[in-house]
Amino acid sequence: MSVKRVWPVLCLVLLFITDLASGQGSASLGAQKIKIPGAKPISKDLFGVFFEDLSYAADGGMYAELIQNRSFEYSASDRKNWNPLTAWEYTTEGYGYGTISVETAKPLHPNNPHYVQLNIDDAGQQGVGITNAGYDGISIIAGQKYDFSIYVRQISANPVDMQVQLRGDKGAVYGTFSFQTQAGPWKKYTGTITATANADSASLTVLARQRSVLAIDEVSLFPHNTFKNEPNGLRADLAQAVANLQPKFLRFPGGCLVHGDGINNIYRWKNTIGPVERRVQQRNIWNYHQSTGLGFYEYFRFCEDIGAKPLPVVAAGVSCQNSGGTWRIGGTGQKGIPLTEMKSYIQDVLDLIEYANGPVTSVWGSKRATAGHPKPFNLQYVGIGNEDKQTNDFRDRFKMIYDAVRAKHPEITIVGTVGPSPAGEDYDLGWKFADQLSVPVVDEHFYEKPEWFLKNNNRYDSYRRPKSKVYIGEYASWGNTLVNALSEAAFMTSLERNGDIVQMASYAPLLANLKHTSWNPNLIYFNNKTLAPTVNYYVQQLFSANQGDVYIPNAISFNQPGARADSTLAASCVQNSKTGDIILKIVNAGPHTATASANLAGLGIATTKATIEVLQGQPSDKNTIDNPKNIVPSHAEISVAQLGSYAVPPYSLSVIRISLKGN
Repeated sequence: MSVKRVWPVLCLVLLFITDLASGQGSASLGAQKIKIPGAKPISKDLFGVFFEDLSYAADGGMYAELIQNRSFEYSASDRKNWNPLTAWEYTTEGYGYGTISVETAKPLHPNNPHYVQLNIDDAGQQGVGITNAGYDGISIIAGQKYDFSIYVRQISANPVDMQVQLRGDKGAVYGTFSFQTQAGPWKKYTGTITATANADSASLTVLARQRSVLAIDEVSLFPHNTFKNEPNGLRADLAQAVANLQPKFLRFPGGCLVHGDGINNIYRWKNTIGPVERRVQQRNIWNYHQSTGLGFYEYFRFCEDIGAKPLPVVAAGVSCQNSGGTWRIGGTGQKGIPLTEMKSYIQDVLDLIEYANGPVTSVWGSKRATAGHPKPFNLQYVGIGNEDKQTNDFRDRFKMIYDAVRAKHPEITIVGTVGPSPAGEDYDLGWKFADQLSVPVVDEHFYEKPEWFLKNNNRYDSYRRPKSKVYIGEYASWGNTLVNALSEAAFMTSLERNGDIVQMASYAPLLANLKHTSWNPNLIYFNNKTLAPTVNYYVQQLFSANQGDVYIPNAISFNQPGARADSTLAASCVQNSKTGDIILKIVNAGPHTATASANLAGLGIATTKATIEVLQGQPSDKNTIDNPKNIVPSHAEISVAQLGSYAVPPYSLSVIRISLKGN
C-alpha cells in the first residue's frame, strides 16, 4: 500500500472519532458525518488482575509481615508436621535456662487462642527468649527501618528488660531495640529497628534479661516502607509491580481459596477485618496457613491505591468440588451450607456491600470508618461462586444469594460462574442456568496450550450478545516463554474486538513465591529479596496500559496469501476517547516476518510520528529471577507513514500509539 493511500484513512480515523464512543459506528467533524462500519464501544474495565493467596502470594509474599506464624496459630491441620512453634525456636544463650510452653488459658483474644509462655529461671549473661526464622529467612537492607511490635502479659511482679535483635546467619547482631515490660494484662510494645547490614536470611530474636514469667503473642516485624506507607501494609516492590500493570479491577481473595476445602473452610470476609490480633485465621486450601493479616479492608485499600475497581468474590454457599483432595479422583467433594444457615450466610454477603459502600451511620459502614476509611469504597461488582460444579446444591444456594443481592442492591453488578473449563458439561449447564436468571456477567476460566489461544481467536465473535456479558476470570497458556505470552496476546486482540461482550479479563495466577510454588504458570515470581516479571506480565502490561474504549474495525490487514488462516497473526485497533489516542496492537507468533498494513487514510494532519513498543525474542525465551529483564519491551518512535507497510518481526508484539496532540 502506498503512503498516499495510507494518509487519507489515517486522518479519517484520527479526526472523525467523536461519535465512536456511542457505539453507533459513526464519527463526526463539525456538521460532516462519516460512517465507520462496525465501530463499537469496549468495556472500560476490560483488563484487570486476579489475586489469590496461592503459592504464598499473601503471607510470605505481598503481605509485608516478615514474621512467620507470628501468633503461634500454625497446626497440623495446616500441614502435617506443623505446630504452634513452627518457624520458632527456644533461645538460651550465656548459660541462661528456663522452659517454654504453648498456652491457651488467658489468650490475647478468643479468636487468637494460642500464645507462648516463657518461665525464665535464670536469664544468664545474654537472656532467654525465642527466635523466628521468617519465611525462609528475613531479608533486610542496611540503613532501612523495620517496625517491631509484640504483645506481652507479664505474669511475674518486677519489670523485665527486653531486647529485640536482628541477627545474621552466624549470630551477628544487625540491629536492636530495647524496652521494658510491666506486670499486668496484655500490653502492646512497639519500636523501630534500623538494620546495620544486608542479609538475605536474617532472623528475629526476642530476649528477656531477668528472671521472670512472660506470656508472648502477636510478634510482628514490618518494613517501615510499605506500599504507599499503608499500616499493616504490602511489600512495596510486589505491590508496585501489580500497580504498574495499571489494572482496571482487582478480583480477590481467590479462586479456590474462596469456597475452601469443605464447608468449615469457606472464606468468611468478616473474619478478616478489625485489629489483626482479633482476626480468625484458618487453613489455606493450598496446604499452608492464612493469617488473614491481608484482609478485606487491606484489599479494598489496595484497590483504591492503584486505581482498580474492587471485585470481591464470595462462595456460592458451597465448598470446592475438589474438597478433601477429590480432584485426584475427578471430584466431587462439593458440600452445601445447610439451608437452615443460608439466611445468615446471605446476610454476610449483604453486610459486605454495606461495609464497602454504606454510610458511617450504618452498622458495617461504621466498622469501615473505625478502621480508618469513612469514605465508601464505591463497590460496583460482587462475584458469587468460583468455577463451581453445576449441581442442584450449587444452583439452589446461588439463586438464594443472587435474588437477595439483586433485591436489596440493584446497583451492584453480580458476576456468576460456569465451571472450570471453556467447554463441557459444567460449562453448558452453567450458561443455561445463567440465562435463566439473566446473570449480568458470567465468569469463564481456561488454562490451555498456546495453540488453543491461537486457534480460538474468533471465540467471542458471535457470542451470546443478547445475554450475559463475559468475565474471563482466569486464563493462561501453560508456560512463561515468549510463545506462551504471544499466544495470549493474540487472544487478547480478540477480547478488544469483542469488548462489547467481554466485560473483563484477568490472567491467573498473579504471584508465586519461588520456594513455595503450588501452581504454574504465574505472572510474577519472587523470593524474599527481589522479583521477576514474566514475559506474560509485559504482554498484560502493554495491553492494559494501552487500553481503549472504542474498537475500530478493519484497520489492520496482513499482506500475504493465507494470512486469514494463519492463526499466528492477530491485530486490533482501538481508540482511547479520554486521550484521543489511536492504538494499534499487532502480534506475530510465527517464525517469519509478516507485513501488516494499517488501513488508515487521512486528509492532512499534524501528526507524523507515533510511539512503538516491541516485545520480541526467540520462542523459548523467558525471564527468570537471575535474569528478570531477558525479554522486555523496547521503546522507539515510528513514522506514521511506515504503517502502510509495517514489517512485523517474528515472535513479537508491537504496540503503536498515535497521539492526537501532534508531535
